[in-house]
Amino acid sequence: MSLSTKRAKLSSLLLFFQVFFLVLFAVFVRYDPNLDAVNHPWSDKGKGETSQIRLVAVPEVQVLGQNDTSNLSNLSSTNPDPVAEPAGYEAKKKHATTPTTKEWNVPTFDRINVASFYPMFQDVHVMIFIGFGFLMTFLKRYGFGSIGLNFLLAAFVIQWAILMNGFLNLEDGKILINIKSLIAADFGAAVVLITFGAVLGKASPVQLIIVAFLEIICSSVNEYICVHHLKVADVGGSMLIHAFGAYFGLALARVIYSRDIEDSTKEGSNYHSDLFSMIGTIFLWLYWPSFNAALATGDDQHRAVINTYLSLAACCVVTFAVSNAINKGGKLDMVHIQNSTLAGGVAIGTSADMMVEPWGAIIIGSVAGLLSVIGFTYITPFLYKRAKIHDTCGVNNLHGMPGILAGIAGAITAAIASTDKYGKSLYELFPARAPANGTELADIQSSLSGIEPGEGRSGVEQAGYQLLALVITLSFAMVGGTITGFILRIPFCNQPQSNNLFEDNPWWSLPDAEEGDVLVRMGDGSENSREMPLKEKI
Repeated sequence: MSLSTKRAKLSSLLLFFQVFFLVLFAVFVRYDPNLDAVNHPWSDKGKGETSQIRLVAVPEVQVLGQNDTSNLSNLSSTNPDPVAEPAGYEAKKKHATTPTTKEWNVPTFDRINVASFYPMFQDVHVMIFIGFGFLMTFLKRYGFGSIGLNFLLAAFVIQWAILMNGFLNLEDGKILINIKSLIAADFGAAVVLITFGAVLGKASPVQLIIVAFLEIICSSVNEYICVHHLKVADVGGSMLIHAFGAYFGLALARVIYSRDIEDSTKEGSNYHSDLFSMIGTIFLWLYWPSFNAALATGDDQHRAVINTYLSLAACCVVTFAVSNAINKGGKLDMVHIQNSTLAGGVAIGTSADMMVEPWGAIIIGSVAGLLSVIGFTYITPFLYKRAKIHDTCGVNNLHGMPGILAGIAGAITAAIASTDKYGKSLYELFPARAPANGTELADIQSSLSGIEPGEGRSGVEQAGYQLLALVITLSFAMVGGTITGFILRIPFCNQPQSNNLFEDNPWWSLPDAEEGDVLVRMGDGSENSREMPLKEKI
């Protein structure tokens, strides 16, 4: 097959999907009512029922006589403009004694403050486009593919994930989007990029686009079942994102396996490619608390940040220790440092917002580091040799097994959760544990108005549902990955073979193949052969 035909396939497929997305967005997607200019809370244009909101400006405590309280006047009930200062008002007050108030009529729907979500959304965004992208640049001849196709897949998936998540949660036949929708879309991108790591260098761009499209359908349905029907807690997505992406990828890798992969000599890293990969590691390590806490709120979010922070720190230390201990010659292995140091972020994900206690987070992170290094050293070679599962990035060790560990840790934590430890916020973390009706439910709702009737589950029952969700997730992932793998074997999908494996040249214009270079045909002269500059051959 000629290169021009391959280019035509990729271009046509991408343009087809982009038009497809455009049509679906035009028909179904609308701003959340919070974002609609007609419903601006400070105007009188809002439609529908309204309720009164009172903003109270509490005077600050004066410190060393330097406090500037001039802005308190801006909320005065006698001042209709919350920005302008009343005429003749003394700008600098030395003392503030009485809180001032202002009342507005606003729509009754819950308002979503973008300022409270955007910082963590941006952290997650950096993880997706820089963290994952650079982490996979360790392949010495596939750097463009690693970071470039990561960029493409993420941009593709965030549109499709918004649509799929929306179709499963339609409101009056429309998909309503807000800042939380964007975070969820980035989580969808993470699923696909984890799978990308399992088949890195072994799938063509056309194949990867097909994988992204099909996998988001599978993962969205799986998430809908686990969250809306089983009502499980997985704030960091360790089961629904990490474990799903890993085992979808492993099943996919097994189906598209060929002897050419085993015979290829191009897989591997060099000193500089490993340094680039460490850029991804550091970005992911720094921002992982935001990934696990992005959709949590209040004290739950605070705990998620702390637990993830501690789990990652412990995991990093244990990874260095174990890598040094089990490696031949007592040397550190850069593969472990690039990947296993991050396993603590995955392992704490399901229980990140729960009361695992700081020491519990450290234990989980330590176990994750140990498990991941053992996986890279012993389990990955075993799976390759015995089951022909070639895992390029070792996603089983970073996302798969730590994801399972997270599911088990989450189930244990759910089993021992009680109102003695959580108070009434227990029913926010585990909605299904709320009573179905009665005075107890009314008492809970009097304190937490957002609580809906649950199923009255016990802690042990909730733990059982957590484990059931893990089993369903693994099943969905492996079945979906297997089916997708067989679809990728269709000739249309441009399965790379022989010299095209772990190689940028078939898909990218490389800077060293400059105009005027003498090109030499390498290979047997077939379509799988490639041309390379004479200076590279020499």
